[in-house]
Amino acid sequence: MKCTVAGTGYRVFGYKGKQVRDNIHSYDLVNAFHHFYTAPRVGEVYNIGGARFSCCSMLEAIDLCEKIAGKQLRWTYEESNRIGDHIWWISDIRKFKSHYPGWDLTYNVEDILAEIFAANASRW
Repeated sequence: MKCTVAGTGYRVFGYKGKQVRDNIHSYDLVNAFHHFYTAPRVGEVYNIGGARFSCCSMLEAIDLCEKIAGKQLRWTYEESNRIGDHIWWISDIRKFKSHYPGWDLTYNVEDILAEIFAANASRW
């Protein structure tokens, strides 16, 4: 979002920009911590992220940033991917949700990017 608003360049590395990541808003993450804190389960390990509710590819993220900011992002593509980068990563939050059914994700990718834009666009 910052590069879109500020007009600075952005580089996408590999996978034709189709690599997918999930994204989690800090509110949703801290809320997960709160649920765990109020009812801890000793020795449990969880994956926490945006899961399928809040995920996108690099190309989708670029489109969303441009839509929200009303500007085009100046971006370039590097054929080689970053070392160790995955083409697809979506967190499996089913175990956490089964242990803490009162918790759920509330912010999707567009919500997150819109909030980043609203909070920062004037200073960028």
